[in-house]
Amino acid sequence: MTEPRFDELIHPSTRLSIVALLASTDWIDFGYVRDQLGLSDSALSKQFSTLEEAGYLTIERRVSDRRRRVQVRLTPEGRAAFDGHVAALRAVVAMADSETTTL
Repeated sequence: MTEPRFDELIHPSTRLSIVALLASTDWIDFGYVRDQLGLSDSALSKQFSTLEEAGYLTIERRVSDRRRRVQVRLTPEGRAAFDGHVAALRAVVAMADSETTTL
């Protein structure tokens, strides 16, 4: 079982959404994340850089058919941070649910 712990780096909604998308797959295309979250290229690049500097994701820049293709994936550290953050959020929700039922 994952130890619940908030992660301030991934807590902002944009980063949490990015990490959640990455947690659902092995590798994911830059354009897919951008389109799913409705972010500009520059905004997404900034968030990716922050997460990469923290060691939470890996970025690969490949050339395919003369086109640059950027793909990203969570590192084991990023997956652990996400799992711990989700566990902490679930604990908060469980507390709220138990408080509601006891009132």
